[in-house]
Amino acid sequence: MSRARLRTAGLALVVASCTAGCGRDRAPEGVVPAVARGERAPTAGDVSAQPPGHQRMLELLREVERRTPDEHHYLGDRRARELRAALRVYGDSAPAQLWVDAAVAELQLGRERAAIELLETAERGLRNGTIPGDATAAMTVQFQLGVASMRLAETQNCCELPSPDSCILPIRGGGLHTRPEGASAAIRHFLAVLDMTREDDYWHLAARWLLNLAHMTLGSWPDGVPEAHRLPAERLTVAADADFPRFVNVAAGRGLDTFSLSGGAVADDFDGDDDLDLVVSTWDTSGQLRFWVNQGDGTFADRTAAAGLTGLLGGLNLVQADYDGDGDVDFLVLRGAWLFEHGRYPNSLVRNNGDGTFTDVTFDAGLGAVHYPTQTAGWADFDNDGDLDLYVGNESPQNLRHPCQLFRNDGDGTFTDVAARAGVENLRYTKAVAWGDYDDDGFPDLYVSNIGSENRLFHNQRDGTFVDVAPRLGVTQPLAGFPAWFWDYDNDGDLDLFASSYDTGIGHLAAWHLGMPVTCGFARLYRNDGAGRFTDVAEQSGLHVPAMPMGSNYGDLDGDGWLDMYLGTGDPSYYSLMPNLMFVNRGGRGFVDVTLAGGFGHLQKGHAVVFADLDADGDVDVFEQMGGAYRGDGFRDALYENPGFGNRWLCVHAVGVRSNRAAIGARIRVDVVEDGAERAIHRLVSSGGSFGGNPLRQTIGLGAAERIVRVAIAWPTTGVVQTIEGVPLDSAIRVVEDTEGFTPIALRPGRR
Repeated sequence: MSRARLRTAGLALVVASCTAGCGRDRAPEGVVPAVARGERAPTAGDVSAQPPGHQRMLELLREVERRTPDEHHYLGDRRARELRAALRVYGDSAPAQLWVDAAVAELQLGRERAAIELLETAERGLRNGTIPGDATAAMTVQFQLGVASMRLAETQNCCELPSPDSCILPIRGGGLHTRPEGASAAIRHFLAVLDMTREDDYWHLAARWLLNLAHMTLGSWPDGVPEAHRLPAERLTVAADADFPRFVNVAAGRGLDTFSLSGGAVADDFDGDDDLDLVVSTWDTSGQLRFWVNQGDGTFADRTAAAGLTGLLGGLNLVQADYDGDGDVDFLVLRGAWLFEHGRYPNSLVRNNGDGTFTDVTFDAGLGAVHYPTQTAGWADFDNDGDLDLYVGNESPQNLRHPCQLFRNDGDGTFTDVAARAGVENLRYTKAVAWGDYDDDGFPDLYVSNIGSENRLFHNQRDGTFVDVAPRLGVTQPLAGFPAWFWDYDNDGDLDLFASSYDTGIGHLAAWHLGMPVTCGFARLYRNDGAGRFTDVAEQSGLHVPAMPMGSNYGDLDGDGWLDMYLGTGDPSYYSLMPNLMFVNRGGRGFVDVTLAGGFGHLQKGHAVVFADLDADGDVDVFEQMGGAYRGDGFRDALYENPGFGNRWLCVHAVGVRSNRAAIGARIRVDVVEDGAERAIHRLVSSGGSFGGNPLRQTIGLGAAERIVRVAIAWPTTGVVQTIEGVPLDSAIRVVEDTEGFTPIALRPGRR
């Protein structure tokens, strides 16, 4: 739901309520979150041996951590302390709003029982008249009691007794709660809210959604829900004839179920052994960035300390690239988003040293002169000089000037900010950036997604400057923008554009399932007509559904050659329990929601999404970094293993020579023979969507191909098209620019 709608909903007290995470009254067994234990990092490794610039970054991050309790309005406890003090001054006759605000603050810190105690005091006071308040206050207290009880239920069950089924809609099997205290209490309170509100009221619908979820956790849905409040069973169950296989969350067995808050993730070959590794972050200012090395047997080992990454804390998003062209994958850590004037944290450019270690080179590279709040950035060679440049999308609220930055690569390991000269400062609340040559003129263009103002499409004028053509091309919407990306979803050889909408809520979700009118914002799918013009085809493509995506990405899930997408949903509000959504592309004609059948409907906050063949078996698995914004809203990361669809595949690692070494911006075309006819499959070399990093090498589904006719790579700097023939099916190849033929890559299939 939009911020404006929240302000006018007549229930502002509910905005900060909590439901979706795992509280800290008791830590999950065997996993104690860093924010709870005061632990910053693994202690192995000699941090003092790092260069001065690296050590300078560590000290700045320690200072950020020290300021967190008083300045960070998601992780800090200042507000809770102030509200507790106010309650002591007022005593038992404190107004209802103060009791609710204090309870919400406790919930945000993960103290469920403390919150419930405060709310029960308010409930008694409103009932006997010792606490002043009206019907709205009484309803708010009941809603918050339901929220706090749901949180307690998830702490006791999903966090302390996790299973692969935990919090995945429809809840069943190991996801059912064996400790019923919290969900049973939540049911009572949400029923009270329903009795106190109109059927078309937003908060009535929100309570109705949560009531149904609470019954699901106890195995009493749908029959246990009063018929008047029951959501349609056919909308929330898997059809018996569903032909899409279920993906199982195997993160725990692979060693990847890190427990943390919201953050970023990148899969790529960081150690040069052709296996895909993972770098995962959390925006927790005490939370250590983690480096997971693929051991070649389906499992991953934590090599954070040995890699010299100890002390690199925080980070809401990550983007990777070989920025210095040495053949090793580097990455950028983005920090400070959502924090306004308190979010001026340094980003980190982390250089891969090629020997299993990393060094923070932010200051040496010229990226640390000023700090602005951000969570989004993108790499591209905007000036076509053969090295990678960097655009960082910063957040400018109305009263703060935080220009976006365009860092031109100077070719010597340093960067110069040319955003003002290039005309791309934006000065809006930037939430996503995406590079793509939409008009095929050989120079990458830049799409910038904003919240609260129109999106921009900066056309590259090939002289170091850009001009915003979004109004002329009709791609300014939605106004509540978040993830966005260029992709060729219809396989016609030109780049289309997906622009998500961050303007919905669980009340809209309930209304949608009930067939009621829904007034929230919807995503845009802008189809490129091949002449540089766009048409929004989201509605006819099956994408007009209530969704609030944060982390999101795309990849060919079923290996048919058509790109699918996964939306990690939610917002900081803890009552925003909504399933993450998987949409499968049906031949470029539209998308089908396979969330429930495929087992992707995780109710926890979904952040960075990665499509990657982590077990080297030819199909892409899906890794999702989980966890919310508030201190008490952590959760375990998920890895959905692809069961396989029997389709053919090809993995292409393109290596630039005159073009940038990582080949970012290169276009790959694979021509295959399928069912006796020739067919083309197109890919753009990039890390995918704007919140989560796919490998730069491309795993390309080929459907039922009988043979590969040719592979053609259009290199970004020169525009030269390099054609390779004789490529076998179900293989991985490395193609070097200006070098004839290809080199096979011997992948090590992981344990199945």
